[in-house]
Amino acid sequence: MPTCLVLPLPYQADPSHYFSSILDAPGAVLLDAGRPTAQRGRYDLMSAWPLAELLPTPDETAEAFLQRLRQSLNALGKAEAPADTPLPFVGGLIGYLSYDFGRRLEHLPSEAFDDLDLADARFGVYAWALVTDHQQQRSQLVFHPNLPAAEHQRLSLLFTQPSAPTPEPQPFKLLQRFQHDITEEQYLQRLARIQAYIQAGDCYQVNLTQRFRANYQGSTWTAYQALRAACPTPFSGYQTLPNGGAIISLSPERFLRLSEGQVETRPIKGTRPRHTDPQQDQAEADALLDSSKDRAENLMIVDLLRNDLGRSCKVGSVRVPELFALESYPNVHHLVSAVTGELAPDKDALDLIAGSFPGGSITGAPKIRAMQIIDELEPTRRALYCGSLLYLDVRGEMDSSIAIRSLLAKDGQISCWGGGGIVADSDGHAEYQESITKVKVLLQTLERFCD
Repeated sequence: MPTCLVLPLPYQADPSHYFSSILDAPGAVLLDAGRPTAQRGRYDLMSAWPLAELLPTPDETAEAFLQRLRQSLNALGKAEAPADTPLPFVGGLIGYLSYDFGRRLEHLPSEAFDDLDLADARFGVYAWALVTDHQQQRSQLVFHPNLPAAEHQRLSLLFTQPSAPTPEPQPFKLLQRFQHDITEEQYLQRLARIQAYIQAGDCYQVNLTQRFRANYQGSTWTAYQALRAACPTPFSGYQTLPNGGAIISLSPERFLRLSEGQVETRPIKGTRPRHTDPQQDQAEADALLDSSKDRAENLMIVDLLRNDLGRSCKVGSVRVPELFALESYPNVHHLVSAVTGELAPDKDALDLIAGSFPGGSITGAPKIRAMQIIDELEPTRRALYCGSLLYLDVRGEMDSSIAIRSLLAKDGQISCWGGGGIVADSDGHAEYQESITKVKVLLQTLERFCD
């Protein structure tokens, strides 16, 4: 099998050092491990100038679009990493699936208003990437064997030769503070309707979200850098959109990872706020670990994901090696579990996505009924929120996030969402406050750019 060429570069813990060279290039995208502060992620991955861009057409089914993604990987061609160089990506697809891509997978109502007009998916086919391995402290350019030699040379010079100073990005400016789309009273009314559904035996848990919006001007990259400094997470990402927009994600949650046939998902369900006082902070962490309600919520989603993975994994291979683990981030403590499996020989990464998307941790259980209720109760579509940022290479290696703690900058407006799982004994006021707590650090960070 053809082998990728690899060009070593000086190691950089902060991806902005290299990403600034391609920031304004078509299709610029960064998947960011949040180093050096965040510790769980291993790789940064960035690229630009895709060979092709793939978006679903208006009436295209999920199956047809995923098949087009397969065909694009086949057209790029198989490749492998050099024997002594572990690489997460050797050329392939990088992009996003919006939450609303799920409408192409399942039959759902169309009550929520689509006012953001974001494509349900957008992927680039990339024949090169700059990969930073924080475990081995190596940065390197990776060239797929089918990348033309002229591009090798151009990219090598771009990242190795001193270049003329680039203009500073236009300052980011928020034109007003973030506004809630719904009032607390409206949120509580919707929560009560979910609990009525639960009491009627219609569902067990539903994720309820509210949206915050503000108008902005200037560089979304500047906004991302400020957010990254305030809330570094292992599944962060920045993807440019046409006409100056961007996807900005500070996600702590893995959706699906596939490596050498082994599958892992790590659902988050259960949250407590952080405190500056160490004793109070520890008390919140202990309360989360001891909470029977949060453990029950987490277990519901673990069971849902065991079923989802079972659609694409070998019979009997699905396991739960980690249950109710504590993970702490700058703004919140989370309760996290892990579900693993072995991919069935007749399935691939895109089958795995089709059988599991969107992630159960941000829908509820049972999944399809929860998604129907979400569409009924949330006034607008979620767009990017609760979708996924991901890469999938020509070997079938994949990693992906759940796009929580994420923002969409588009058409002069920046949107952010916060939500949580509602169960029978949820306290409405506490859930409302939690939906704000989860994104408070993001909103406050950007509001510092407000006059």
